[in-house]
Amino acid sequence: MTRNIVSNIKLFHIFIKKRKLATKKRILDQAIKAFNKSGYGAVNLFELAKSLDMSRGNMTYHFKDKEALLKEITDQLWEKLTNARVAKSIPSFQNLHHDAQLYYRLQKEYSFIFHDNQVLKHSLIAPKMKSLAAKTVQDIEMAIAFSIQLGNMKAEPVPGVYKNLAITSWMMMFFWSSQQTIRGDKTKEDGEKVIWSLLLPHLTKKGLASFKKFFGQDYLTSLGEEFDQNMDSYLTF
Repeated sequence: MTRNIVSNIKLFHIFIKKRKLATKKRILDQAIKAFNKSGYGAVNLFELAKSLDMSRGNMTYHFKDKEALLKEITDQLWEKLTNARVAKSIPSFQNLHHDAQLYYRLQKEYSFIFHDNQVLKHSLIAPKMKSLAAKTVQDIEMAIAFSIQLGNMKAEPVPGVYKNLAITSWMMMFFWSSQQTIRGDKTKEDGEKVIWSLLLPHLTKKGLASFKKFFGQDYLTSLGEEFDQNMDSYLTF
């Protein structure tokens, strides 16, 4: 009899724990949705609780304030980044492709973080973003250096070109969705083709062959709209 009581108590605690976790997940999912739609600063806990059909008090039992929500969301984002950005023994442009696609996916999922300068400056996020930016730029620099050693990329034409290329490539990853918003660009294109457009002129014949082998000829011919060099197209009177 005593064993049954103990067993039932354990099952009850497991049930309560699972229920709490399910409720927390529901709150987090709705918070991310609301922040992405309206912005972090525009959402208050009362409206968020109302959208979840729960009282504000019930919601603050799980998250005492918006900053607690932001911390949990940030931890969630970084866990996904950490798990997906596995340690790479060999720096390569294939890994650059993997990371670029990862960042584009996360920008869509957590757009309010990448679009809101105040959120980016928040003490919970700014140090991590700074560290991640530095690591990403370093990874790109390593990939360039490795490609030069393999004979896939030409030597740097003048000092500063490849350092700037690494920083620009990082910017194309991190701020692509923001520039789409500013320009009103509603296409589903990501910024990786822009990155490759910047890198291609620096590839050797061997590097170009490796690029085609990995991405295919169709990708190479679909990097963007052909540039119009006719000045008559730009002159207006």
